[in-house]
Amino acid sequence: MQLAFILYKYFPFGGLQRDFMRIALECQRRGHAIRVYTMIWEGEVPEGFEVLVAPVKALFNHTRNERFTAWVEDDLAKRPVDRVVGFNKMPGLDVYYAADPCFEDKAQTLRNPVYRRWGRYKHFARYERAVFDPQSKTEILMISEVQQPLFVKHYGTPAERFHLLPPGIAQDRRAPPDAEAVRADFRAEFGLNDSQLLLVQIGSGFKTKGLDRSLKALAALPREIKQRTRLFVIGQDDPKPFQLQSTALGIAEQVVFLKGRSDVPRFLLGADLLIHPAYNENTGTVLLEALVAGLPVLVTDVCGYAHYIEDADCGRVVPSPFDQQALNATLAQMLAEGEQRALWQRNALAYADQADLYSMPERAADVILGAHS
Repeated sequence: MQLAFILYKYFPFGGLQRDFMRIALECQRRGHAIRVYTMIWEGEVPEGFEVLVAPVKALFNHTRNERFTAWVEDDLAKRPVDRVVGFNKMPGLDVYYAADPCFEDKAQTLRNPVYRRWGRYKHFARYERAVFDPQSKTEILMISEVQQPLFVKHYGTPAERFHLLPPGIAQDRRAPPDAEAVRADFRAEFGLNDSQLLLVQIGSGFKTKGLDRSLKALAALPREIKQRTRLFVIGQDDPKPFQLQSTALGIAEQVVFLKGRSDVPRFLLGADLLIHPAYNENTGTVLLEALVAGLPVLVTDVCGYAHYIEDADCGRVVPSPFDQQALNATLAQMLAEGEQRALWQRNALAYADQADLYSMPERAADVILGAHS
């Protein structure tokens, strides 16, 4: 079959983007042709992929999205395909990969009613309805159990159109047999001795991921632990506001900002704790990447994958409503208890051996290739 995959932006370090790539490669592995429509493509193009970058520009995102949709529809009319798979909400999809939470629910619960008069709201609401309306034929790949009831509440989407996928953690994220040697090399490279503690926060979108909360928690650590602790922040975002915050909190010397990178597994093996106090997060793939690497996790309960940290007993989950003092105290406790971290590591690796945290691309391909057939 000829398959069309649509996403607004591709770059190698985004969670949605990595999911897209692994699903598309799985479909290609099964013998199907891959065409990709996007507005921005950063990084290498896999062999055999046809990637089309739409030449659309506009002052507002929603106007640009609409021009992009029209451009894609025009090309598909000239060169039809067997399936259209979208990674952003838009009209005309056979299959939608639900990486984003319910827009309508956020618009009604988090926004001023005046917001719903704006063009931006109308655009995103219309594009979401095109996917979830009861009359729509779009099959929906769900990666977060908590979001499905919200879509049903707002749109009445029939249950049979939802397909809940397991996580899709790449096997290369698992702790290798020589994990201890990798850790030792990593810590030597970054000048970390055995008494020092390394926190990592990984993910693009520093504000949403709660980096401001992490910095406050680091600054609030008891003096003895604080002096031994460093924080590495990895992701595609502007670090300036958070560098300023670090300076204001007196911890600038302990915080290192790094752009998105391809050797994240080394950081997971070299660190002592992953901190992820996100404001909202549909899933949180990095939580499971830490889990399968044996790295204890401190996370807020709003993340869709936070329950895996509890299921595996490999860290702590901060409950809602969020309280900064609770995060501060939990971080201090986790860093102080080396034996407990060692137990969490063992629990994580045992869980990674027996739970299905890996088959998302295969299951997604099953739905895509079976949709409307």
